[in-house]
Amino acid sequence: MTERGQSMATMRAGSGRLLALGAVLFGGFLILSASDYAASSSERVEPGRLRGSVSLGHRLTAHRMRFSLYPDANRGGAGTEPQGDGDELENVVVYLEQAPEGAAPPGRVEGTMRMEQEGLTFKPHVLPVVKGTVVEFPNRDLLFHNVFSLSKAATFDLGRYPRDGSKSLKFMRPGVIQVFCHIHSDMAGVIVVLDNPFFATPDSTGGYVIDGIPPGEYRVVAWHERAKLTTKTIHIEAGQDAILDFSIPLTDDARGG
Repeated sequence: MTERGQSMATMRAGSGRLLALGAVLFGGFLILSASDYAASSSERVEPGRLRGSVSLGHRLTAHRMRFSLYPDANRGGAGTEPQGDGDELENVVVYLEQAPEGAAPPGRVEGTMRMEQEGLTFKPHVLPVVKGTVVEFPNRDLLFHNVFSLSKAATFDLGRYPRDGSKSLKFMRPGVIQVFCHIHSDMAGVIVVLDNPFFATPDSTGGYVIDGIPPGEYRVVAWHERAKLTTKTIHIEAGQDAILDFSIPLTDDARGG
């Protein structure tokens, strides 16, 4: 073999060794990347849970009279509507003031929410929703209703509509929205539009649970329409339950929100 031929053979052998080494290194990179991904997946932080109880002051749970100025085929006229602890607890909302972008509790129900008009009342009286939610206002009464609000977070007038009619509206701005009826002045409801989906309404015993919260420190708010906001700070740890109880007194000169 000539000197030139030997040189060419040496170059080809060297190239082959480089290619083999490159393949090994590339394969190792792929294996390393896959193992790193598996490790990162196994190290994903488990969310925590917030739970506790809500107690209400006596003046919030006292029975109160409810009179109707209009004949009501559904209810039969004026009378009393006693309110117990469980009734008023349904009007409490416990929520995180802020939460990481994109985070959501497991099993979160998305879609249209409803505030019905039935028996000359709004049901539920308090409806918490996340901003961007569409709320329907179906009329279940024999009478016409005209749902409206003059609140800063949403000003609207849905006009008159009869039984089995319904109007809807999307709420984009966080805040407390007082809802009324132009025709029946004693009708009132509240829509609480929140920045994030981490909120709960206590059950009849006052207990509440907010699940799937990313670890971190949060300000938690307990809201009732006839009381000042009650705010506390809590630290959520991965995979752990944090306990936070609230006692909500009534104030004569303030409305929550």
